[in-house]
Amino acid sequence: MRKILAVLITLLMVVGLGGCAGKADTTNTKKAEQVNIGIIQIVEHPALDSARQGFTDFLAENGYVEGQNLVVDYQNAQGEQANLQTIAKKFVQNKSSLVLAIGTPSAVTMANETTEMPILITAVTDPASAKLVKSNEKPETNVTGTSDMNPVADQLKLIKEILPNAKKVGILYNSSEVNSQVQVDIADQAASGLGLELVKVTVTASSEVMQAAQSMVGRVDAIYVPTDNMVVSALAAVLKVAENNKIPVFGAESNVVESGAVATVGVDYYQLGRMTGEMAIRVLKGEKPQDMAIQQQTGSDLVLNLKAARNMGVAVPEAVIARAKTVIK
Repeated sequence: MRKILAVLITLLMVVGLGGCAGKADTTNTKKAEQVNIGIIQIVEHPALDSARQGFTDFLAENGYVEGQNLVVDYQNAQGEQANLQTIAKKFVQNKSSLVLAIGTPSAVTMANETTEMPILITAVTDPASAKLVKSNEKPETNVTGTSDMNPVADQLKLIKEILPNAKKVGILYNSSEVNSQVQVDIADQAASGLGLELVKVTVTASSEVMQAAQSMVGRVDAIYVPTDNMVVSALAAVLKVAENNKIPVFGAESNVVESGAVATVGVDYYQLGRMTGEMAIRVLKGEKPQDMAIQQQTGSDLVLNLKAARNMGVAVPEAVIARAKTVIK
């Protein structure tokens, strides 16, 4: 009887320990499955917001659902460099699984803070020029993602097509944003071949945008707004000056047109965000950012805002309207 009792006690102890071990394993599995993503964004405006939405939507559609197995810490710097640095340090301290950096200033700040944590970027015009990667084809750093390099030359051609008599185009940008300077350089090369002269006006703060736009009155036939985070965040000021003085505004991306510019041929930021989300999932599954080439959308869509054109005194040719993918009336 004593032997039987001893055997039973031993079996109970083994089962109990096995049950505890099983519970511990389950807990560890749950912890391992949870993904923590930090999102750092320089400023709120429709293009960057669309990219962020595309990113999170793609993750959710592919099994990474916020509130279940995904924790997203979204931080907006409100256009302040000091805030970017604080946010970047926080994400490193919290040991995020990866970070999504939206916009060139966010990406550069995050990359300066860590060379270990995977960083996915989007809405960055030229990652190589920003020194985020060794080359766009082979990053060789902890950074990869998507470029929003827009077809600047085609956008200037569109201005000339809609305004065949235009001679001078104002370009408003923040000279400290690498992505903006890259676009201005491309515009410089393209303008002369189109018989256009660029009138460049720079700003250092969003509060300067209205005054900068006003300085173009009487000097330009149209205003071109590149994918400049500072200027786009204050786009309403540019549009107000343009409408009051009948100066057509053209944008580098569709959200600017939807907000009140005349036209663009450009990238879809929502789809750009989705492309970045697909790359993020590859990183979460084990791929290394240093081996993943920077991706870029192929093709571009013509978007027209006929209401804005009327407000700015522009008659858009029927041939242009006919080939537009999106027409806002």
